[in-house]
Amino acid sequence: MLMLAWVALLWLLEVVDVATGHSLDPYGVSPRDTDELADVIPAAFLHFGWDHVAANSVPLLVLGFLAAVRGIGRFLAVSLTIIVVSGVGVWLTAPEHSITAGASGLVFGLFGYLLVRGFVDRDALDITVGITVVLLYGSILWGVLPTSSGVSWQGHLFGLIGGVLAAFWFRRTPVGRSPRRARLTS
Repeated sequence: MLMLAWVALLWLLEVVDVATGHSLDPYGVSPRDTDELADVIPAAFLHFGWDHVAANSVPLLVLGFLAAVRGIGRFLAVSLTIIVVSGVGVWLTAPEHSITAGASGLVFGLFGYLLVRGFVDRDALDITVGITVVLLYGSILWGVLPTSSGVSWQGHLFGLIGGVLAAFWFRRTPVGRSPRRARLTS
């Protein structure tokens, strides 16, 4: 239900944006202007047209659902991490005089999170999910390369990085095991 509501919100925001003459578009991220840092989070919910929101909807539903299965609190923390890392990465590296918005940074981040989570948590089921995600969506990795004009490869790349970081930051300790401790010799 969470992911259906999330995607419905993206569509609702696009309806509002179109109905108001694209008044929400300026809430995308403009690079290296400190006032624009406040737009890092809203930018992940805004899109530049119907095709844009449609392209992000299905992968966000699927990857978001798979990421949320392990717990809503963890999922929300992972999503916030991805959104912030992606948005700040865009803010630091996007071309001057550009505006970046869209959920694709989150999509790439969830992809990276799901890909790495099983290995970090040492969970066979999550490793299987990661392999399945690669088989279904692996071709999106081309999106981290600067191959298409008008597409924020920066948002994709930093989203992916944010997802990998989130897999480590929000890893869970396997049941019955204490966290690994470094072994030091003298």
